[in-house]
Amino acid sequence: MLRFNMTLLLILVVCALALVTSQHRARKLFQELEQEQERARQLDVEYGQLQLEMSTWATHPRIEKIARDRLRMVQPDAAGRAVVAQPAGGR
Repeated sequence: MLRFNMTLLLILVVCALALVTSQHRARKLFQELEQEQERARQLDVEYGQLQLEMSTWATHPRIEKIARDRLRMVQPDAAGRAVVAQPAGGR
């Protein structure tokens, strides 16, 4: 009977240690999950800021100004424009 009680006590101790270990691991994983969710929120904010910046850099007036100032491009007058018809069936 003593051997049976000692075996049950050993099983109880092992189960208690397993429970404590699994709870500790669950808390650690939950903490990591919260950190990753916070990082995802930060990345979403940064992505929104980058989209706003990209739309600002790609505005038509800005591109036109760069074309005039840096590349010295000019818009052709009506006499300098020619309309070219696309051949049928081709691209």
